[in-house]
Amino acid sequence: MQDDLCNELSAFLDSHALPRDLLPMLQRYYLPLAERLKGLHQESAKKPVTLGINGAQGSGKSTLAAVLALICRQRFGWRVAVLSMDDLYLGRVARQELVARVHPLLATRGVPGTHDVPLGLQTIQAMREAQAGDRVLLPRFDKGRDEPRPREQWEMVAGPVDLLIFEGWCLGAAPQAQSELAGPCNELERLEDAGGIWRDYVNRQLADVYPLLFDAIDFRVFLKVPDFESVLRWRIQQEEGLPTPGMDSAQLARFVLFFERLTRHQLQTQPADSHVVFELDREHRVAVAVYRHDG
Repeated sequence: MQDDLCNELSAFLDSHALPRDLLPMLQRYYLPLAERLKGLHQESAKKPVTLGINGAQGSGKSTLAAVLALICRQRFGWRVAVLSMDDLYLGRVARQELVARVHPLLATRGVPGTHDVPLGLQTIQAMREAQAGDRVLLPRFDKGRDEPRPREQWEMVAGPVDLLIFEGWCLGAAPQAQSELAGPCNELERLEDAGGIWRDYVNRQLADVYPLLFDAIDFRVFLKVPDFESVLRWRIQQEEGLPTPGMDSAQLARFVLFFERLTRHQLQTQPADSHVVFELDREHRVAVAVYRHDG
């Protein structure tokens, strides 16, 4: 690894309070992924290349996105932009309209149906069309306030960019078969969605609306968690690392139930739909990288 890049990655680990012994993992798994993206960039006439990162809550999507952005900027001299599906969440007023029209569980952000898909499409299109001198605003969401940030607080990116990294926990998720929706998968669904209205609405959004957003992805990476139980444990660790934790362990235990159905579904379906699968061990580290030959 180049000394400058090694130093940059070490500084990144320090700034994110991550252990320095993660450096070999970044070198072993993330550098080859960056090289694969470089090859895709050279082969594709379409710029920017759009990389999609999917993974359960707490799996490390934002960390992977930040590390890849750093590597591609430092090693290839690329301009890189990062967009998260979390920054496309609808605000409380819009979600309350869904509550009144569809189901009370849609008050909680997270599942398909609670994102501003047109905003995501507009943003990606603007990134693709940006020329020298153009400026593109990337949406940002304030989770503390549970509201989109004002436009003056969005990130401004100078075009054109070489790589757009788009990350989200359900990015590229396929809808379930209707038969799979029949029974509840946990206590939340059993007690608060006994009629299946909420999960059916979420599934229809995945089938009818979200493919427009997912079709923008050129190359897909899946962070495969070892099991759903790890999601809550890692999500608690993630919350404890925040300057001001927003939820206690009981609240988080309820919160992850909103994501359980699709998380389990994606553990079965995403490996076949992704160009690269990083299998994570229970210590939150990449244990195996599986590359599809057509990626």
